[in-house]
Amino acid sequence: MADASSGNNNAAGSTSNAEVQIQIPAGPAKAEGSAAPSQKSGTKNWRWWLMVSVDAFFLVAGQTSATLLGRYYYHQGGSSKWVSAFVQTAGFPILYLALFCFPSKSPSSGAGRGDAPVAKIGVIYVVLGLIIAADDMMYASGLKYLPVSTYSLVCASQLAFNVVFSYVLNSQKLTGLIMNSVVLLTLSDALLGVNHEETEDVNGFSRGKYLMGFLLTLGASGTYSLILSLMQLTFENVIKKHTYSAVLNMQIYTALVATVATVFGLFASGEWRSLRGEMDAFESGQFSYFMTLVWTAVSWQVASVGVVGLVFEVSSLFSNVISTVALPVIPLFAVLIFHDKMDGIKIVSMLLALWGFVSYLMQHFIDDRKARKAAASGDS
Repeated sequence: MADASSGNNNAAGSTSNAEVQIQIPAGPAKAEGSAAPSQKSGTKNWRWWLMVSVDAFFLVAGQTSATLLGRYYYHQGGSSKWVSAFVQTAGFPILYLALFCFPSKSPSSGAGRGDAPVAKIGVIYVVLGLIIAADDMMYASGLKYLPVSTYSLVCASQLAFNVVFSYVLNSQKLTGLIMNSVVLLTLSDALLGVNHEETEDVNGFSRGKYLMGFLLTLGASGTYSLILSLMQLTFENVIKKHTYSAVLNMQIYTALVATVATVFGLFASGEWRSLRGEMDAFESGQFSYFMTLVWTAVSWQVASVGVVGLVFEVSSLFSNVISTVALPVIPLFAVLIFHDKMDGIKIVSMLLALWGFVSYLMQHFIDDRKARKAAASGDS
């Protein structure tokens, strides 16, 4: 999930046996649009947009289905927050299929000279994995105490957090449009935070539980953005080997650590004792209970494949932007499936979130156009 700006300049057309490389510039101010494909080849440009579209579909579809299945788990009688956190990373073995498609080749052209020590990388994986486990727990708790529509809109704040962390840790360039996006997303969340119409009875939870769910989801969004920036920092300053398999390894091993941590939390909290009763009491049956967890885990990994693809083709910040596209999708499904209320405040909040997303996307297209003009003038 590390930032992979400008990854398409040389990688997309490579036909050698060496592994596809993600080019990350060393400059302090990286514009999002620098990842756009070269205009010299119309076929290459078409293929790049196709891959971005497919990855975006995986991310939006996986995130939407995983969120709805997670809420269905609670709606049908599930109550374990540790189980809900566990399934967010437990499907990581599926990523080995993608890893087989992009295997690590023997070092060539000096590719192995900058390899980081295994012990150092291992420590980074463990630390990031533990942070991911804590983040999953906060997301699981927020989803338990909030309606899906509110939960998904609060998650929009992750883009604003990502911009801040990218600026502080990764020297991300900030512009008026990006700051406008941050302000709009913050106002969107603030409207939801002061909306008390639905706090009196959210699946039997009190107003205090609603507020706790709101704060935990907000904290989880910030933590997720911090994770993305830390991963980018690790790739640029430690791993220094920006390949597709390196990105997949980062996800696989941090997910492994997070999964082990959530299993430990499940047993340490004593929630494992109630799992049998929870399965028996699941309203739609034991088989439905099992399949809900399985498909939730699969959905999260589908989303992660989309994230990895967008990281490879564009950047981690852009993948975070695409995840906000699911915001108008999830609440609509939530209204149809769980009969969540879609009141005026939520509609205004959703419009502000979409406005913030469009504002950021406009900055991406502006940077993209500047990068294309610079490339054209350089070629001439």
